[in-house]
Amino acid sequence: MKIKLSFIFIVASSAFFGQDVWLAVDSVKGAPRSVASCFVLNNEGYILGGLDDEGFRRKMHSYDSNQDDWDSEESIGGPNGAGLNRGSASAFSIKEKGYICLGQGQTNGFFKDLWEYDPITESWSQKADFIGTERRQAIGFAIDTFGYVGTGVDIFGFQKDMYKYDPSTNSWTQINDFGGSARKEAVGFTMGGQAYVGTGDDGIKRSDFWQYEPISDVWTQKSNFPGTPRKGAVGWGIFPQAFIATGEDISHTYKNDLWEYNYYSDSWIQRADFSGPGRSNAIAFVLNGMAYVGSGYNGVFLDDMFSYQPLLNTSQINDYTSVSVYPNPTRETFSVSIKTKGLDLCIFSISGEDVTSLFEINKSINNYHITPHNVPPGNYMIYIKQDYLGLVYKTKIMLL
Repeated sequence: MKIKLSFIFIVASSAFFGQDVWLAVDSVKGAPRSVASCFVLNNEGYILGGLDDEGFRRKMHSYDSNQDDWDSEESIGGPNGAGLNRGSASAFSIKEKGYICLGQGQTNGFFKDLWEYDPITESWSQKADFIGTERRQAIGFAIDTFGYVGTGVDIFGFQKDMYKYDPSTNSWTQINDFGGSARKEAVGFTMGGQAYVGTGDDGIKRSDFWQYEPISDVWTQKSNFPGTPRKGAVGWGIFPQAFIATGEDISHTYKNDLWEYNYYSDSWIQRADFSGPGRSNAIAFVLNGMAYVGSGYNGVFLDDMFSYQPLLNTSQINDYTSVSVYPNPTRETFSVSIKTKGLDLCIFSISGEDVTSLFEINKSINNYHITPHNVPPGNYMIYIKQDYLGLVYKTKIMLL
């Protein structure tokens, strides 16, 4: 029998309303730069490489949002990494390790190497070369335990081929081509277990927007980005919203506008403009549900950095109003059905002990399938959290 349980909606509704907020944070350490790369490790943002007034660089810095401070880290390639200076590279992170590949350097117009950074040992190691043509200005992102790299420009021109990297085997596999035209300087990011790619330059500036489903290896076109067509923008996802900001448009204007895409409605709305001056080739990453955007170029190299806190509207709040747990009570596997993606689940005893590790949790698109292992009978609390809202569901399961 399926029993729908009541839940407690923890966050006060008044917290969702109001204007979204940009705030200035600590400027990027080192010289102002453009075409740098970034990834997130252990809840810190990393900026690496890029181009400044002196040329291409390989230096890396990490940002701690709790301290609002940047620290110097080991440069790309480590002590023996001379010649690995680069900009317009592709980067992603998988299982607490960071990766950078492709790009261009001082005397090398195109790279195809791949480097892995381990924050525990603070060291770099070279991995299997990218199997496509060497290139720059490509996209890079990660979904689950795989990295994805593609598009960009090589010696032959614009490209649309895509590749998947598996760190467990240190190998690349070609996947279906990007669904749009061959291009460079597009935005590419993930949200809710899928990837999104759009804008860019294929000879003219573009505003199309595409979704990639990794399980089916299928690209689907979504509603076009409504801002002016552009290249060199930044994008990020905080499910169920995605965001695109900044970039250089068809009139060669450096933009500072921000647009939000809604997963459920496949629609866009304009949000509060980025607080800094317009720019292209900035970086963007997400920490604790808050976006950080900075660096770039608008005639001069930039090092300023800003945080962005999105706020939900009424329709978005309603997306968090349906959860069911079944069967209940039970001794065997039970399921938690959730309409909204991008949530994390944990289980506590009535006494407040975190017992999540005693359960095998398998996640599908809209469900968690949970199997207890040697768990004593009794009542247990299921907590469901969202990155920047915190706890949004609290309900009970009885194990017989």
